[in-house]
This record gives sequence, structure tokens and C-alpha cells, in this order.
Amino acid sequence: MLQNLTGWHALVILAIVLLVFGSSKLPALARSVGQSVRILKDETHDDSPSSTAPVAPVAPVTSVADRRVP
Repeated sequence: MLQNLTGWHALVILAIVLLVFGSSKLPALARSVGQSVRILKDETHDDSPSSTAPVAPVAPVTSVADRRVP
């Protein structure tokens, strides 16, 4: 989807962002986007299997027909 974007597309998108948000709000917008990306990277890095404790194997799921009713 984003493979066909060129430098001109980026300039047009930047111009639209400038018109919508104005130059006074752009530093705060960039700061909040950077903070969001940093939080996302930290969360995805912490969820890797190597950094968590070993997980016990899960018992296989049985169907209702396989269960014995007392």
C-alpha cells in the first residue's frame, strides 16, 4: 500500500498536516507521536518469550462428547 509513495507525496502530506494543525502545535504533536512509538516499542519488546518465565504446557482440549458425566 505504501510502496508507491514518492518524495512528492511526502511533501503534500506534510503541507496538509501544516495546514490542519498549524506550525505552533507541530512540536507537541511530534512529541506525542514519538512518545507513543517509544511506548509501543517498549511494550512489544517486553512481551517477547525469552524475557518471560517459562510457560507450563496446556492440557489438550477435549470435546463435550469425550467427557464422562458422573
